[in-house]
Amino acid sequence: MTEEFDLVVIGAGPGGYVAAIRAAQLGMKVACVEKEKSLGGTCLNVGCIPSKALLDSSELFQMSQQEFESHGIKVNAMLDLDRMMKRKVEIVKSLTMGIQGLFKKNKVSSFMGLGSVKSADTVSIIDSQGKETLLKTKKILLATGSVPVSIPAFPIDEKRIVSSTGALSFPEVPGHLVVIGGGVIGLELGSVWHRLGAKVTVIEFLDRLLPGMDRDCSKLMLQILKKEGIEIHLQTKVESVSYVDDCSLKVQATGKSTNLEIDCDTVLVAVGRRPFSEGLGLQEAGIEKDERGFVKVDSHFQTNVNGIYAIGDLIEGPMLAHKAEEDGVACVEGMAGMAVHHDYSRVPSVVYTHPEVAGVGLTEEEALEKGFEIKTAKFPFQATGRARALGETRGFVKVIAEKKKDEILGVHMIGPRVSELIAEAVLAMEYRASAEDIARTCHAHPTLSEAFREAALAVDSRAIHM
Repeated sequence: MTEEFDLVVIGAGPGGYVAAIRAAQLGMKVACVEKEKSLGGTCLNVGCIPSKALLDSSELFQMSQQEFESHGIKVNAMLDLDRMMKRKVEIVKSLTMGIQGLFKKNKVSSFMGLGSVKSADTVSIIDSQGKETLLKTKKILLATGSVPVSIPAFPIDEKRIVSSTGALSFPEVPGHLVVIGGGVIGLELGSVWHRLGAKVTVIEFLDRLLPGMDRDCSKLMLQILKKEGIEIHLQTKVESVSYVDDCSLKVQATGKSTNLEIDCDTVLVAVGRRPFSEGLGLQEAGIEKDERGFVKVDSHFQTNVNGIYAIGDLIEGPMLAHKAEEDGVACVEGMAGMAVHHDYSRVPSVVYTHPEVAGVGLTEEEALEKGFEIKTAKFPFQATGRARALGETRGFVKVIAEKKKDEILGVHMIGPRVSELIAEAVLAMEYRASAEDIARTCHAHPTLSEAFREAALAVDSRAIHM
């Protein structure tokens, strides 16, 4: 007998499981379908969470080698990669079980298998044994996320030529890791293995690292990574990756005035992600996609087929877990007749390197392209007492404000713990605060957040500690 629901969510990543829980809170009978063996999607299983676990562990290992002594701490640290990987797995497992608990608490039914759209009111689920289950539903929400982009010239085998998934589970530290792509994923995972002892070479096609983020932050990150010993080639295109034997690879690349031939043992392909929309029955259902594969939706996240919705990486906008969560909440609240609010200009971006990079709103280039008259200011962490006490003085906070109204248009940071500090900037911009508003807000001393206040003061040339 076919079970009936108010809403069936296909995909249990950050967008899907959050949407399912919120819909259940709003009184809907909800099912959530996941094709993998555990809930949580890419972010929890092979993305955000495991990568951050390894970033934190590797950072502590590097600090024990290079920085503890300056704090008066002498250690003889040794790497236990197996234990580090075990810790990563334990964290992921505890969080996936947490989602199961939340589903149980909110009475969300979960189904494991490949979900697809059979019709506007029916979802098909094929489990690992090939058995089909049909769910009848009033509405369908597609939240299937994204997958790494693959390039025919260097096909991913997850052994020697790997995606971010493979790079999270190396059985040993690579001798020489070549990272194709100088974006967030490439720099984060390249940093992990460099800290643990690998030689790392980053090859980026564009003229800077972290395309799309603040250019001043990108410049400083380039300087820091080079100083730490990571080899970086900008404006360079990888032509091919070929096997020399079972243990070695050859990477051929061309730059502006150079031809590179690099011998290595592992290659990480980190050139971006694309929407995962294969095998979902979208074409058969008549659901429209754009030329890049993103599902087209209206302001309420509904596709061109009535009753079928899409969120997260499957639609236009930043391909970020927290954006997907916000999409999911807004979408199901709209289904319940509530107001729908989503503003992608207020979605923060974070890079969990060391130091971290974070930003929200417009960069200087974007603000000028949009015709704004702007005033900008930077304040260095080196001038704050808390950063000096931490021994983390690299970086700055940068504020971009509209010249006449003083409204904050963008905030960009590189430095210690800016992944947490950026939240204040997001809140300020959400309420259309001016630089003056931040400047007149009391910040505790000594804290890293004082750098944001000082940068806001500096917009009008009145920073105190610079």
